[in-house]
Amino acid sequence: MRGRGKAEGYQGVQARLVFPEREEAAVLDLMRRFSAAKRFAYNRLEGSTREELKRQDGPLCPRFRLNTRHADEAIEKVKRQHLSGKDWKRLQREWKEKRQGLYARGDGSKGGNLNLRLLVRTGHPHLDKLLERVHAGLPYNVELSLREGQVQAHFTWSEELPPPTHTRANGVLGIDVNSNPYHLALAVVSPEENLVRHLTLSLEEVDSAPNKGAKELLLWKVAHQVVAVAEEHGVAVATERLKYLRKSRRGDGSGRAFRRRQHRFAYRSLLQKIHALARKRGVEVLEVHPQDTSSIGMLKYAPLLSLSKDIAAAYVIGRRALGFTEKLPKGYGALLRDEGFLAQAEGFHQTRLRELQKLKETERNPYLKRKLSREMGKARRSLNLVQSLRGSPGSRSGSTEGRNPSGVNPWRVLRVGLFLPFLGREVPRDLSPLKPFLHGLWERWKMGLGPHPGGGPECANVRFC
Repeated sequence: MRGRGKAEGYQGVQARLVFPEREEAAVLDLMRRFSAAKRFAYNRLEGSTREELKRQDGPLCPRFRLNTRHADEAIEKVKRQHLSGKDWKRLQREWKEKRQGLYARGDGSKGGNLNLRLLVRTGHPHLDKLLERVHAGLPYNVELSLREGQVQAHFTWSEELPPPTHTRANGVLGIDVNSNPYHLALAVVSPEENLVRHLTLSLEEVDSAPNKGAKELLLWKVAHQVVAVAEEHGVAVATERLKYLRKSRRGDGSGRAFRRRQHRFAYRSLLQKIHALARKRGVEVLEVHPQDTSSIGMLKYAPLLSLSKDIAAAYVIGRRALGFTEKLPKGYGALLRDEGFLAQAEGFHQTRLRELQKLKETERNPYLKRKLSREMGKARRSLNLVQSLRGSPGSRSGSTEGRNPSGVNPWRVLRVGLFLPFLGREVPRDLSPLKPFLHGLWERWKMGLGPHPGGGPECANVRFC
């Protein structure tokens, strides 16, 4: 019995119905007519009332052979999902548009496209090339679709690419795409692995584009600038080969600004344009494995050549495309064998992990707790890296193609052991303090002189970012 003012609870049972002979067909026929009445009522609710539809002499009962109660129940079912006004017209238009289209394939042996002959006026930049194919009797494909009540045509064709004239034999243009700041870093690398030229191209204008069309045009403009640099030096183009880029979601603790940078990151679209334009211009396109390109660039070439971390990463990409491997500098090798350095790095991450745990226990905001959980995960992984190196006596030689024989990646150990503990940031901008480590001159301050001037576990102003 239903109590007034109390919440209702529902229970249910699923069962298979068994009908006497000949009655199952009658039930199935009633179900079919009831479903048809629902669809009919859905289309009539816009201009008719419920009372008009369910009457004995109304449109539902005689047409579908239903009694008035069945007719009323059919209307009740559809009213829960019924749209009216502009929403209904929009849905009806989209439904019709999705079911209207036409495709005509071009055939070179038949002189173009037999089913759809081209006679159009458009301002598209590729119109001249399309008209050339039409007049020359070359094949082109046409696909028609209906969008917002207007017929849209999509013309496609294939072109034979010229043989590459700008190849890796002359060098490589390494390209690194960065989201903060939003720009491209370019590094021209000679066949002798020397850095010939470097520059950056801002992508902030792409980010502020008013619409998708304007954004696409700006990305093509950047692609033309990149390919022009490769043509100027007669070199190939090299980029990282990334299959997936993680996108954070609201509420995961990553932060609004970080999520915005991730979602504006037109990495794949930009590289596809660069690759397509480069091949069309006779520039060889190379893709390399992305493992540790940023870490190697920041640890090795940024302090050694006084480069930004992004240019250094582009330099590593170019070197890798030319087939050069990255050896661990002697100073870093000695540092990884130093028990005092490893103990200090391990102690830093242990202390940080405990502090983050305390903050998480007292934090009441669920979003900030998730952020602290993410930071704890990073600290735990960093600690595991340092501990695994301390417990494995194998080789410390560097490699660009995976782990070293001890099972530990030395570049990653150096990154977690130097950046936060000694430079105060996970991704530092100023990497010049790493020069003493790189050249093996760090022993002058490691004994009794406290932490490195750039940071350390005793520093109170360490920023985690």
